[in-house]
Amino acid sequence: MAEAFHDVLFPVDIALGSRGGPIRRTEIVTLASGQERRLARWAQSRRRYDAGYGVRCRADIDALIAFFEVREGRRYAFRFRDPFDHVSGVSGSAPAPGDQPLGTGDGTETVFQLTKTYSSGAIDAARVITLPVAGTVRVAADNSELTEGEDFTLNALTGEVTFTAAPGAGVVLTAGFVFDTPVRFDTDQLIIEARTGGGDAPDIPLIEVRR
Repeated sequence: MAEAFHDVLFPVDIALGSRGGPIRRTEIVTLASGQERRLARWAQSRRRYDAGYGVRCRADIDALIAFFEVREGRRYAFRFRDPFDHVSGVSGSAPAPGDQPLGTGDGTETVFQLTKTYSSGAIDAARVITLPVAGTVRVAADNSELTEGEDFTLNALTGEVTFTAAPGAGVVLTAGFVFDTPVRFDTDQLIIEARTGGGDAPDIPLIEVRR
């Protein structure tokens, strides 16, 4: 629901010190023979973080308390810049228009969803990107970069790219971007520990939400 999401970014300075990553849910049944049957319960992973490690000073505490209060604890989701995975290409690189596949034109379709593909060996896994960062998205058609606002528009709250004119049949579309992960606090209580000159927040659990 739109009202359950605030389009604001969790304090980046705190996020940079966080820890966490993707979670998968797998059901495993062990047969009488000792063999296993494994079933993936989620089509995509869900990320969990602990941002408590990023709190370093009193200014961080002040920013965290204000952010938590306005989000009303677990009620409102928000943007989180995953320090390990927030660009379409290699970590630390600027987005390039050929970083990720966007789709193939058919002469009719005008709306395409941003995704990020992870590859290992000959197998790929695609992640739907719903919170690209406005101003960072670059799109190309058959390796020719297009102009945002003229050739396409971006919905930064869904990750959908809409072309002004439907790309022709067989045209290869690609994109590059910076993106955020939609998360919420996974607690309704923020515990602060007093320290000389500041304080600590040992646990700030965040969990990814589906949108």
